[in-house]
Amino acid sequence: MDNISLTKNMLTALILAGGQARRMDGQDKGMIKLNDKPLIQHVLEGIAPQVGFVIINANRNLDYYATFGYPVITDEFAGFQGPLAGMASGLRAVDTPFMVTVPCDSPFIPADLVKRMYLKLTEDKAELCVAYDGERMHPVFLLMKSELLDSLTDFLKSGERKIDLWFNDHKLAVADFSDKPDIFTNINTPDELSRIAKNFMKTH
Repeated sequence: MDNISLTKNMLTALILAGGQARRMDGQDKGMIKLNDKPLIQHVLEGIAPQVGFVIINANRNLDYYATFGYPVITDEFAGFQGPLAGMASGLRAVDTPFMVTVPCDSPFIPADLVKRMYLKLTEDKAELCVAYDGERMHPVFLLMKSELLDSLTDFLKSGERKIDLWFNDHKLAVADFSDKPDIFTNINTPDELSRIAKNFMKTH
């Protein structure tokens, strides 16, 4: 039995659904349907079996997100200040030693996402583990120790918002997902939604 089997209940997943989605004409991306199913549901079905607990971070349509049966939290830093603000609120809400974050607009979560990130974090004795597709990092696919709450809160209070700068303050592991880069496909525009929907129909 590997470590992740023993530590599933030490992990909370935070789904980031709190953005403004300007390029989607302001639509709430978690509610947009792909193959007759909202994106948030695709993500939940992918991530929930991998962790002990799930929290949804949203800043509008809170009643809608609550219908999925998981706690819904809003950003403590007002004004749509980006994913770090959602992560800070998540860290304040979790009761587990680790938190993993995924975006609400990436519907192709692999079944081994958390396992691979957790094993890499522990192997490198790191505080954070970010996913890498072979060409670039995807910082919203992130596993972190919950003890980083104070660090992240101080970083945001200083006025900083760039996640890479916060990474520089901590030991960072990188989990290589270059064998399956399509998992990072996300939906930012109506054209992307149309294209991905067509591909989805071909492969499912």
